[in-house]
Amino acid sequence: MKEKKRTTAFLARPGVQTFISSLLCIILGLFIGFIALLIINPGGAVKGILNVIQNFMYYPSQAVRIKYFGQTLVKAAPLVMCSLSVLFAYKVGLFNIGAAGQYVVGAGASLYCALALHMPWYICLLAAIAAGALLGALSGLLKAYRNVNEVISCIMLNWISLYAVNTLLGQVKEAASPYTKSLSSTNKSALLPNMGLNVIFKDDYVTLAIPLVIVVAVLIYIVLEKTRLGYELQATGANKAAAKYAGMRENRNLILTMAISGGLAGMGAALLYLTGFEQWSVTQSSLPGMGFNGIAAAFLGGLSPIGSIFSSYFIQHITSGGAYVDKTMYAAQISDFISSLIIYLCGFVLFFRHFMAGMVEAREAKKAKGSGSGAASETDGDSSSDKKGGEA
Repeated sequence: MKEKKRTTAFLARPGVQTFISSLLCIILGLFIGFIALLIINPGGAVKGILNVIQNFMYYPSQAVRIKYFGQTLVKAAPLVMCSLSVLFAYKVGLFNIGAAGQYVVGAGASLYCALALHMPWYICLLAAIAAGALLGALSGLLKAYRNVNEVISCIMLNWISLYAVNTLLGQVKEAASPYTKSLSSTNKSALLPNMGLNVIFKDDYVTLAIPLVIVVAVLIYIVLEKTRLGYELQATGANKAAAKYAGMRENRNLILTMAISGGLAGMGAALLYLTGFEQWSVTQSSLPGMGFNGIAAAFLGGLSPIGSIFSSYFIQHITSGGAYVDKTMYAAQISDFISSLIIYLCGFVLFFRHFMAGMVEAREAKKAKGSGSGAASETDGDSSSDKKGGEA
């Protein structure tokens, strides 16, 4: 009996429920991806899904594996920041679907400062944070003073941001291609410092961005869970009218929340483009997937800043692993299909968690009812004995 109670108490913990729910989503996503590979070409299905899971472990050489592991970390760093951006707003009762646009303006501000103004990396990084924060604050202002739903305003600002940045960065693109100039040949001072990580991972793209995102995730956790500001922000998101009645500046809190959220997404873009790993294409007509993938990473991580680190890495791991699927047996888009399938299923974490919590509550209620019936039976038995004793 005690063992059952311990098991129930263990499953009743929110952290345990989140972990099991995330694991279920991952397994379900991989399973459906495997079924899709079986339907398309049964001969390469097992090897294909293993390649997705293995990613850099696909290579036999240890040195090459370490290098591509480093590159996976490089691409995971901005995803962590976008995840934190979505998470921060969601904790305060807002849905920041504008992380994609804030990521775009962060990329635009950092690259323009680096390539046109020849600024050092720390100024470029601050410019990206400021640009993302400004765009986020604009949605916050519309929400606070005109009650414009943040989802609507963010979607509109996403596309405005994309075409504005394409126009801006058109001034610093290469003459013979649609891509922006290379940082390494134009302004090396704008590249993020390696801090010796390039020696460990055998790759110059591995930089300060990796430890920096971990520090930011910890700071976000402290702000939300251990500070008065975090309490006020969450209280405002839970009930704006109640927060106002309690003396909190609810409009300021809404604007501040969206500004911080936007700053995190903008910073994520700078942590990718200031490594020199990618160059911006001024002809792209679609928003980068990083901002939208941040939504999946936030929910897969159980809306925890620390959990977002691991969920973001996992999503980037399978996304990069999809590139190793045999293209002679499957179309080139199969890797994107499997990755997007798993990312889509990450959104069901809260559903599984709610379902699991309901099961635990039902079990607890059933036990409580059973123990109550047992106690009532004992009471009735005692009463009968007393009555017989009295008659005697």
